[in-house]
Amino acid sequence: MKIALIGCGAIGTALLELVKDDAGLTVAAIVVPAEGADTAQAVAARLAPGARVAPAVPTDGIDLVVEAAGHAAIEQHVLPALARGVPAIVASVGALSAPGLPEQLEAAARQGRTQVQLIAGAIGAIDALAAARIGGLEVVRYTGRKPPRAWKGTPAEQGRDLDALAAETVIFEGSAREAATLYPKNANVAATVSLAGLGLDRTTVRLIADPGVTENVHQVEAAGAFGRFELTMRNQPLAANPKTSALTVYSAVRALRGRVAPLVI
Repeated sequence: MKIALIGCGAIGTALLELVKDDAGLTVAAIVVPAEGADTAQAVAARLAPGARVAPAVPTDGIDLVVEAAGHAAIEQHVLPALARGVPAIVASVGALSAPGLPEQLEAAARQGRTQVQLIAGAIGAIDALAAARIGGLEVVRYTGRKPPRAWKGTPAEQGRDLDALAAETVIFEGSAREAATLYPKNANVAATVSLAGLGLDRTTVRLIADPGVTENVHQVEAAGAFGRFELTMRNQPLAANPKTSALTVYSAVRALRGRVAPLVI
């Protein structure tokens, strides 16, 4: 299977590290803007020597597109690929909080008679949550707790010194749509949970900066006709990007390997 990887940042590079020796998977193209081409060329030389670094997904010779670059990349690269029949895996699920983008993805996939897969990323039990929705969900709550440094460069810095926090501090409470919009690099989990369950506007979210933790802690509570469940995950952050859990990369790799494995669960 020939893959076009969109993005060559922390997630893209880590993914290349993990799949470079996988039989059946060949990274044929790495898609980055012109200003990132030199960096991508260096990464490709080390991890995917056969890959072509390009500003767009090649129009032929690609069996699957993998997105790891954010909202703009979905609109610029994923939508056209889907429309011409190339399936896609999307890692930046938080981008789907933008009004109309989920519908655009569906429409493009229908046009191309193919499918776009949203990976679970840093959270588990998405299969259980999606199954529970069929029977009737009533409440879904997500709480994200990360070290203060993971919230740097976000609205959490407004009116507070993250380095000086001595106790856990709630930096956001509201809907999943608001969370994913304000904290796009931190709230992919909130968007994933909402899309599997009650939707972006009915899923409640609380985000916490906590100097007492070193991990990214995700908690999901759900209740409905099926019963109820509580899930807590303590994920190690990706070394190259503390805003992202390492499990996000593993989730993308699992999705990729699932495309070529003879037995999948």
